[in-house]
Amino acid sequence: MTTGASNGTRHRVAVVGGGIAGLAAAHALATAGDDIQVTLFESDGRLGGKLHTSPFAGHPAIDEGPDAFLARLPWGTALARTVGLGEQLVSPASGKAAVWWEGLHPIPEGLLLGMPTDVMALARSKLLSWPGKLRAATEPFRRRTSLEPDSLGGFVRARFGNEVHLRLVDPLVGSIYAADTDHFSLAAVPQIADLAGKGRSVLLAARKMPKPGAAAGPVFYAPTGGMGALALTVAQAVRAAGGELRTRAQVASLQADGPGWRVNDEPFAAVVLACPTGAASRLLAGVAPTAAELLAAIPSADVAMVTLALDAADWPDRLLGMSGYLVPKPMQRMVTAGSFGSQKWPHWALPDAVVLRVSLGRDGLPVLHLSDEQLLAATLDEVGRHLGLTLQPRHTRISRWQGAFPQYRPHHAARVERIEHALPAGIALAGAGYRGAGVPACIRSGQAAATTITARLRGVAD
Repeated sequence: MTTGASNGTRHRVAVVGGGIAGLAAAHALATAGDDIQVTLFESDGRLGGKLHTSPFAGHPAIDEGPDAFLARLPWGTALARTVGLGEQLVSPASGKAAVWWEGLHPIPEGLLLGMPTDVMALARSKLLSWPGKLRAATEPFRRRTSLEPDSLGGFVRARFGNEVHLRLVDPLVGSIYAADTDHFSLAAVPQIADLAGKGRSVLLAARKMPKPGAAAGPVFYAPTGGMGALALTVAQAVRAAGGELRTRAQVASLQADGPGWRVNDEPFAAVVLACPTGAASRLLAGVAPTAAELLAAIPSADVAMVTLALDAADWPDRLLGMSGYLVPKPMQRMVTAGSFGSQKWPHWALPDAVVLRVSLGRDGLPVLHLSDEQLLAATLDEVGRHLGLTLQPRHTRISRWQGAFPQYRPHHAARVERIEHALPAGIALAGAGYRGAGVPACIRSGQAAATTITARLRGVAD
């Protein structure tokens, strides 16, 4: 196929949103060929969105948002290596995580995002009561559970009972998505959905799964400079490839302009909306009202991240070697999880301090109406109670993430298909609101949007 470059056509493409999805889209477009000219608009003063790393307690780079990405999904690892960060990728130190249920209990072996695959490992755990363990053990004898309701919580409760759901699956999956899994799509958690679809019994299907080999590789990666370094390095690569990145550039209008589009009254051949779903809805209201209405119905959850530096002398030996803990929904006040960051990441280590990152809030548990002082007080009170310590941090930091976690309600995938079907030609969507909220999924969505736009423009040119 002849590209636009061969006949002199040069296509301007706008990317709205400078998080990792928008940066991945801009990078893919900027490196697609000389016939594509990309301009990215970001309303904030910095790029990266939730990937934000800043100095803390004397350390130059402690993450305020996500601190890693899944290594076994290819898109994050590949992009990091493409932009020159391959040698800087590190993995967490091995460490046990726990669940707090009237005390810290190690997370049992043989779980898939909290769902049991080994009933004997579950039986050895003190996290569940014996009635709860016996209920879980009856799973192979239960009738097939319909997947049609598409509720993660409903499915897990039906297969394993309330205790497995509330003490294992909900805290593990909920910590990833800031979700209440009773109102979350089963299909949106592919590891569990795939296992659920393999047969009547989850436990029997799990027995047939291949065990991960010793050479399976790390589960997580992060650059030594923090996740913010991934965003900033991709941004540098976009600029090096000729792309334009504008910060403090709020997009106020999107209008049709013949076969193309006008963004803030500038002409573009196509647009990638890599902004939050609410912002995409507002921009599309005048040009794609059906898509805008469906986008507006996707809810989101706010969270806060409180980072603490504690004196190492006050940190008890019983917590050494642990990576952190989760708080199940019935036990939550404000805190949903605590990460022992400087034990999880050796390169975060400080000579005389321990770094903790504490998550507050989730879907159905709002926290951002609280002042910084209230968030800090809740953190010190709850984490101190969980760990049996009187916390007297030498440094604190509070990071607020409004609308950071789109919530995938049951049948979310069908909703996304309807949205995309309602989009006009030359508009593509990318970001956490659609087919995965993790960093690799967001990168994949940005690259896929760029591929769709590029193919269309070159097809039109031909």
